[in-house]
Amino acid sequence: MPLDKYESLIEQDSELLLSLFEKLFDHKSFTGRSGTFFGYEGLGSIYWHMVSKLVLAVQEVSLKAIEAKEDAVLIGKLLDHYYEIHEGIGVHKSPELYGAFPTDPYSHTPAGKGAQQPGMTGQVKEDVLSRFGELGVFVLDGKIQFKPSLLRKEEFLKEKTLFKYTDTNGESKEIELEKDSLCFTYCQVPIIYKLSDNEGLEIRHSDTIMELDNLVLSTLFSKKVFERTGEIDQIIVSLKMDKG
Repeated sequence: MPLDKYESLIEQDSELLLSLFEKLFDHKSFTGRSGTFFGYEGLGSIYWHMVSKLVLAVQEVSLKAIEAKEDAVLIGKLLDHYYEIHEGIGVHKSPELYGAFPTDPYSHTPAGKGAQQPGMTGQVKEDVLSRFGELGVFVLDGKIQFKPSLLRKEEFLKEKTLFKYTDTNGESKEIELEKDSLCFTYCQVPIIYKLSDNEGLEIRHSDTIMELDNLVLSTLFSKKVFERTGEIDQIIVSLKMDKG
């Protein structure tokens, strides 16, 4: 065995080898990228994209727990952790607290310090994924389905407002949104959530309106959304939630 063959040499020279390694690499003095890179990449910096990755990971666990119908107390604790971590992300902070504009797409420390490693360059992917997870937009077997189990009712509008967007033809459009609704686009198709006593979908397709009593788009309509054909003007999703 090698150990038997070199045991005496190991005992004799191990301290010498460790000393030589330390002298060559000086690893005990190395503190990471802060030793050779810019200050905003070093120790003491806040890596917003790592927080976003954590949010996404906790969201995935929460959604799995909800899907598996785990204990309500467990799900509640997971959601509490999710939104607590969520609030720690820079995009949710004021410029005064953050030390910079939190939505500026840069990764450099401002001259007056404040935020270090701010901006959205490293976190935008995870934040987009997390947001659609909160909105409950999922694709299964080629079908778009709406299951907003993480969406909080406080996000719904308290009064009427205009929603501006760019359609699949590149034209600017507006939609007047009612109280107790919210709107976002998916593949440039407006999706309107509204609180209701019943669940269902209303697909405004060219000059027709199709109503469904479930929250799943067919493969055909999903394909039209994915391909941005322009045939679907908007999708209204009625959600049975406590209006509070």
